[in-house]
Amino acid sequence: MHTNRLAQEKSPYLLQHAHNPVDWYPWGEEAFAKARAEDKPIFLSIGYSTCHWCHVMERESFESAETAEVLNRLFVPVKVDREERPDVDRIYMMFVQATTGSGGWPMSVWLTPDLRPFFGGTYFPPDARYGRPGFKQMLEYIAQVWQADRAKINTSSAEVFQQLTQHAAIAATPSSRVDDSVAESLFFHLRRGYDSQLGGFGGAPKFPRPVSLAFLFRFFALTANGEAREMALHTLREMAKGGMYDQMGGGFHRYSVDERWFVPHFEKMLYDQGQLVSALIEAYQITADEQYAAIARDVIEYVLRDMRDPGGAFYSAEDADSVIDPADPHEKGEGAFYIWSDAELRALLGDAAEAFAYRYGVEAGGNVRNDPQNEFTGRNILFQAHTLEETAERFQLTPEATSALLDDARAKLMAARATRVRPHLDDKILTSWNGLMISALALAGRALNEPRYRDAAVAAAEFILANMWDASSGRLLRRYRAGEAAIDGFLDDYAGFASALVDLYEATFDLRYIEAAGKMADVMRARFEDREGGGFFSSAEGDESLILRLKEDYDGAEPSGNSLAVNALLRLAAITGNEAFQRSAQRGLDAFASRLNSQPVVAPLMVCAHMISRAKPRQIVFTGPAADLLRGAADLRFLPGVTLLAARDEAERTALSRWHEEIAAMPLLEGQTAAYVCENFACQAPVTTLAALDALLQS
Repeated sequence: MHTNRLAQEKSPYLLQHAHNPVDWYPWGEEAFAKARAEDKPIFLSIGYSTCHWCHVMERESFESAETAEVLNRLFVPVKVDREERPDVDRIYMMFVQATTGSGGWPMSVWLTPDLRPFFGGTYFPPDARYGRPGFKQMLEYIAQVWQADRAKINTSSAEVFQQLTQHAAIAATPSSRVDDSVAESLFFHLRRGYDSQLGGFGGAPKFPRPVSLAFLFRFFALTANGEAREMALHTLREMAKGGMYDQMGGGFHRYSVDERWFVPHFEKMLYDQGQLVSALIEAYQITADEQYAAIARDVIEYVLRDMRDPGGAFYSAEDADSVIDPADPHEKGEGAFYIWSDAELRALLGDAAEAFAYRYGVEAGGNVRNDPQNEFTGRNILFQAHTLEETAERFQLTPEATSALLDDARAKLMAARATRVRPHLDDKILTSWNGLMISALALAGRALNEPRYRDAAVAAAEFILANMWDASSGRLLRRYRAGEAAIDGFLDDYAGFASALVDLYEATFDLRYIEAAGKMADVMRARFEDREGGGFFSSAEGDESLILRLKEDYDGAEPSGNSLAVNALLRLAAITGNEAFQRSAQRGLDAFASRLNSQPVVAPLMVCAHMISRAKPRQIVFTGPAADLLRGAADLRFLPGVTLLAARDEAERTALSRWHEEIAAMPLLEGQTAAYVCENFACQAPVTTLAALDALLQS
């Protein structure tokens, strides 16, 4: 079996390609030197291990000896895992989007030996089809142009590089300020795109984009706009009813290919689970409606069961594709692990099959009407076709009996599903994605009064602090896998994990987490902040392989590093009183003011930060030994922008008084626990009961 240099890597994506006949190089100087020495262009292929079309292109082209011969002879082939190196991915994705009008993975880009792009696209079929040129044909054409018209390529790449540089330039001007109307502008933009029937925003395909839900909940809290609240709640309910939600095992798939949330792209990403749990818990805090808590619990149980490393941190993703027939492990299909034939279900469920089929939309010939790839023929994607109450009425059962029958059916299907070949698990641990999950678990532990969730958040954070952070230097690493921590952290790693530590402090009142978050914020500012123009670069200085340092501002499937950084700094400033954090956050907002004022939809989480920055800081300070019990009234409420602090004993009061001298004046009431509700540390009289605190928070 052929083996290439990728066999020495840790990335699951790179290892998937380690036995291709293509002579792949990882991103690095060895590949660049070869391109310079042999005067060859670089073929850069970027993807990730759970990417469906990455698998397709590998099977069709990269496993072909004939195609590999052309690639190896005419180019220097380089593979990049976009999840390990988001900095490289962002640069060349910006090029592909600018030159083709769209982007995606696998991303295919041709570079000069000095790493400037001159041609790019996404998936190329092996032969001309789908309106796309064949990959081998494309390789030969580009090699011919490289030899025959080098001057044109060099001129074109220089022009494109200049355009990318200009596009990437983001800086504040002396008059840069975010308009106070930006939140209302964003609300009306989302309202225009809102699907009032099916939830979500826009048409097919539909993506969750949890940052929009976070904004809508905060806009509701600020303005009492019930329409914003209902848009977010309705979207969460509809998503959870559809096939995009794993109705048996819990967890959300990546997105829906249709407008109904019915047919998903079946991969499961940690960042979706973390952000959507947070949104569901906030929905529960706002409404006290148990349905949102129940969905959140299901997602958390999936993550704890299937995505947790024995050390406590969380893996990255599960694949969309899975083995169709164990007798042929090389033949995989989209969603094969999750879908069922009617005959399978009847054989497993017996008398319960009719009620189950009614509840979850099962049809004898399969329930997927639009199936261009013929991947779901005769199979069913489970979704909530009817409510529990409708099912009970149809089969003349009580809701309790119906629930018990369906729970038993679910247990049988989960047992049967466990005998199938699971989708590929990308078991690398990413700091930024773990930060999102830690934040969600910390919040869920508080709101649901579930110590197990809080403890899982603590375990994951302690794993990263022990294995991926150097406390003395403040250096944070991005990726851990197979015993190795590597790759200097990017902005979203520092900002996302610092935010998670703040959430963990509010769940545990352990000051170690604020101390660590403050150190990370200091290093983040030193390594990534643009002190002149404001805002933060995604990568640190000093990497000569990057042709650009970008300031990422788009809150997409994941929040941007800048949105995370500004929010984290504002929260840390509120806790520690550190004015340097406040100034950096404000410079960040100013740097993106023009973009936010004209297109607030690009960065809903940064709009949230702006709303917090304009509000008076609010605190709830708990004193006394039973702070964890009294805090329950606050945990059940949605209180964006409110900081929770605890001085449970004299040592904690002394520590907090370093940051806020007002806390020193809050007496410990003869061993009693008290809560002070404050605005800018002007506090109301302390209360000592849950009922009294709840009444204060209501008012």
